[in-house]
Amino acid sequence: MSELPKTFDPSAIEQRWYEHWESKGLFRPARPDEEPWTIVMPPPNVTGSLHIGHALDNTLQDVLTRRERMRGKDALWVVGTDHAGIATQMVVERNLESQGVKRAEIGREAFLEHVWEWKAQSGGSITRQLRRLGASCDWANERFTMDPGFSKAVIKVFVELYNRKLLYRAKRLVNWDPKFQTAISDLEVENREVQGHMWHFKYPLADGETYTYVEKDEDGNVTFQETRDYISIATTRPETMLGDGAVAVHPDDVRYRPIVGKLCEIPVGPKEHRRLIPIITDDYPDPNFGSGAVKITGAHDLNDYGVAQRNGIPMYRLMDGTAHMRSDGPSYEESAKRAVEIARGATASPEEVDALNLVPEEYRGLDRYDARKAVVADIDAEGLMVTVEDKLIMQPFGDRSGLVIEPMLTDQWYVDAETLAKPAIEAVRSGDIAVVPETWKKTWFNWLENIQPWCVSRQLWWGHRIPAWFDASGNVFVAETFEEAQQQAGEGVELRQDEDVLDTWFSSALWPFATLGWPDATDDLKRHYPNDVLISGFDIIFFWDARMAMQGFEFMGERPWKTLYLHGLVRDAKGQKMSKSKGNTVDPLGLIDKYGADALRFTMAAMESQGRDIKLDEKRVEGYRNFATKLWNAARFLQMKGVGASQSIAAPEVELPVNRWIIGEVVETLALLDKAFDELRFDDMANAIYHFTWGTFCDWYLELVKGAFDEETKRVAAWAFDQILVMLHPFMPFVTEELWNANERPYELIVAKWPEPQAQGDPRAKAEIEWLIDVVSEVRSARTELNVPPSAKLHLFATNAPDEIADRLDRLHAMLTRLARLESIQLSPFDGAGAAQVVVGGTTYALPLGGVIDLAAERGRLLKAVGAAEKERDNLAQRLNNPAFTERAKPEAVDKARSDYAEKSAEAERYRAALERLG
Repeated sequence: MSELPKTFDPSAIEQRWYEHWESKGLFRPARPDEEPWTIVMPPPNVTGSLHIGHALDNTLQDVLTRRERMRGKDALWVVGTDHAGIATQMVVERNLESQGVKRAEIGREAFLEHVWEWKAQSGGSITRQLRRLGASCDWANERFTMDPGFSKAVIKVFVELYNRKLLYRAKRLVNWDPKFQTAISDLEVENREVQGHMWHFKYPLADGETYTYVEKDEDGNVTFQETRDYISIATTRPETMLGDGAVAVHPDDVRYRPIVGKLCEIPVGPKEHRRLIPIITDDYPDPNFGSGAVKITGAHDLNDYGVAQRNGIPMYRLMDGTAHMRSDGPSYEESAKRAVEIARGATASPEEVDALNLVPEEYRGLDRYDARKAVVADIDAEGLMVTVEDKLIMQPFGDRSGLVIEPMLTDQWYVDAETLAKPAIEAVRSGDIAVVPETWKKTWFNWLENIQPWCVSRQLWWGHRIPAWFDASGNVFVAETFEEAQQQAGEGVELRQDEDVLDTWFSSALWPFATLGWPDATDDLKRHYPNDVLISGFDIIFFWDARMAMQGFEFMGERPWKTLYLHGLVRDAKGQKMSKSKGNTVDPLGLIDKYGADALRFTMAAMESQGRDIKLDEKRVEGYRNFATKLWNAARFLQMKGVGASQSIAAPEVELPVNRWIIGEVVETLALLDKAFDELRFDDMANAIYHFTWGTFCDWYLELVKGAFDEETKRVAAWAFDQILVMLHPFMPFVTEELWNANERPYELIVAKWPEPQAQGDPRAKAEIEWLIDVVSEVRSARTELNVPPSAKLHLFATNAPDEIADRLDRLHAMLTRLARLESIQLSPFDGAGAAQVVVGGTTYALPLGGVIDLAAERGRLLKAVGAAEKERDNLAQRLNNPAFTERAKPEAVDKARSDYAEKSAEAERYRAALERLG
C-alpha cells in the first residue's frame, strides 16, 4: 500500500496515467472472442483545437467506451481527423503569404507539398488535447480522411455512385464563396439580417409602347390610373440587372395584363445597345409586394433560378470567381445583340448563353459593390430611378470567410440525395435506427423528405481530387485511376483531370465503414459494422449524421449505427451562445489546468440532459473538483484505518446492519447507474454515483462506522470503495485510477470488471439505518437552528416510542449518541419547558435546552430573524407581481428576483420551524 499525499493534485497524476494506459495498449485490449462494441468519434478538423463542444462530445463518448470496456467487451472507439478542405487550405495559404509566397505562383503540386508538411508539423494539436481530456480512443489505429486507404474508399464511392446513376455533373446555381472561390453548401451559409436598400427602377417598354396602368380596391373601384411607358421593378442588388433574362408578374395581376408578352428595356448600359427582355407570368411574384413585378436574374438568385428554369429564361453569368464583374468573353455590343435575338425567340445552347458577357465595358473588372454604385448612379442620371428606401434584408455569409455569398451558375458534381435518403428515412421511422432524444426525429424527417441534390464538388486544391477526366470535346470519363479512364476514352485521346476536389462531408460520410477497412472485407469491418452508437451535436445532423446514414445503406446495405444520440450546445452561465465577439467563450484546457480533467468531465456528464443545452458555470467545475477531493480524502481515511484493496468482486458476507445497509445501497446505486446507461441519461448516471459517493458513503457510512472498524467493516469498506472507483471510473478516470493503484492490484482499473455485487439489499437494515440517519439529521438541524454550541451534549427524550423504535434506540445507542452529540437517551416524555421538538417517523423527541442556551434571547433572535426574512420575501413577491417589472426589466434581473424570493421564503420557513421547535 503506497501512502497517498495529503493534498489531491490532478496535474501530478493525469499525464502519468494517460501515458501509462496508452503505452500498454489498454485502450484496446485484445479481445477477439468477446462481444464487439463500437463508436466512432466525429473526426475533428486537423486544423482545430479543443473547444468546449469537443469536451462535451468526447466526454460522453469516453464515458460509454470506458464502461463497455469494463463490461468485458471488445470496445473500439475509432479516432481520427478530417482533412478540412477549406480550413486547411486557408491556414496554409496564410502561412505562405506571410512568407511572401502566393498559392497561384507555386502551383498545385508544390502547394500540396506545403499542406502535407504543415499537417506533419502542426496538424496534431487537437489529438494531443483530446489526450489531456482523457479520451481512451484506439490511437494505435488513428485515421485521417486523406490517408491512402481512406482515399481509396472515397474514390470508389464516387465512381460507384456515378455508375449507379446516383451522381452526375450539371450546371446549377450554387452558393459561391468569393474569398475561397469555391462552392459551399447551404449548411455552410449563415443568413444574417443587415441594413440595406431597395431601389425602384423604371424598365421602359420597347419601341416607346404605352399602356394604361390601373389600380383598383377590393370592390373593383378604380383608385389610381395613368398611362405608362415603363414597368417598375424593385431590387436590393442593382448590379445583377445586367444579367436579367425577364421581368415576371403574377398571372392574376390585372395591372400588367396589357403588356404580358411584350418586351422591356434594361435601363443600363450604352443607349444604342440597350438590351430587351420579355415580360412573363409566373406564380412567384407577389402582387401585394412592391410593384408586383420582379426582375429575373437566374444566374445570380435562387428564387429567380427556379422561375428561369420553369419558363425557359436564359441565365446570364455576370461575375468571376472573386465576385468581380466579368472581363472575359465577347464584347458587350456583340453579347447584347445576341441576347436580344434570344429574347425575341432565337434558340441558343446553354454553352452559348454562358459564354456571352452582358457586362458593359465600363463596368468590367469592377468589384460587385463598386459596380452597384456605378449602375445606380448611371440609372439615376438618366432619370429612371423612381425611389430608394432603407430596408433590413437577409444576406447570406460564408461561415468561414465571413464574406457575402454570391449565388453563381457553375458546373458542379451532384449526388442524387433524394434517392439515397429513402432508406435513412425508413430506418428511423421503423426504429431500426433509434434517435435519442426522439424529438429530433421530426427534424430528421423534415430535412430528408425535402432534400435537394447534394453538390459535392469544391474548387479547391486540398482534398480528394475528383476522379473524372475530360477529352477536348468535353466528354467525361469517370474511373478510379487515370489508366482506367484512358481505357474508356481510347488510346491516344488526350485527357485532363477535373481540377475540383470533393466536399469534405462526402468523405466523412464514409467514416463508420471506411475507417474499418472498406472496401476490403476486413475482420474489423465484419465485427464492428454497424457501430453501436453515434454521439453527435445536433448542429451536424444534416452535415454528417444523415449523410452517413445514406452512404451506409447504399454501400453496406444496413444502418451505420444502432442509436443516434444528439446532444445540445454548451452555452455560458447566462444561457447565451458562446462566441469570440461576445468574449464569453470557455477554454476547456484552461479549466483542466485549473481544476483537472476529471472535474471538467464530470461537469459535462452531470449537465448533459437530453434535449437541453448546457449552461456552463465554472462554479460547477469547481464543485466537482471538490468532489474529487472528497473522494481522495475518503481514500486517505480508509488507508489510516488499515483498509486496503477488496479481495472479492462479490459482496462480503456480513452481520452488522450498517454493513448490510451499505451493500444494499451499492446494489441500488448500480441498478440506477445501469438503467441510466441503458437510457443514455448522462445526468442521471452522474447524479446516481455522485450522491452515493458523497452523501451515502462518505458523509454517512464512514461516519457511522468511524468508531468501530472491526474486520467485517474493513472488508465491507474496502469492497464498497472499490465499487465506487469502478462505477466512477468512466466519468473520472484519472483520480479513480490513482486511488485504485494506491493499493497493490493485479491489473489497472481501466480494465477492471464492471460491478456484479451478487448481493441483494436488506430491507430491514435499510429501514433501520435510514431511520438512524433521519434522527441524527433532525437533531443536527435543531442544534444548528437554535445556536446550540457544538461542544454541548444534549439529552434526548423519546415520547411514547413503540417497541421497534425502543429496540433501535438501544441497539444503535453508541452510533446515535456519537453522531448527534447526546449525553443520554431516555425512553420517557420530557415534562419540563424549553425543549426543542423533533419528529421522526411519527415519534416525537425532546431535547431540553435549559442551561444550554438562553431560551428567551434565542426566541427573540428567531422572531426578529423571521420578521426580517418575511419582510424581504413579501417585498420581492410584490415586485414579481408587478407587470411593469417582469415585462420591462432585463431577464437576468427578473431571474435574480425569483431566485432571491425562493431563498428568502426558505429562510423564513427555517426560522418559523426553529420557533416551533422551541414550543
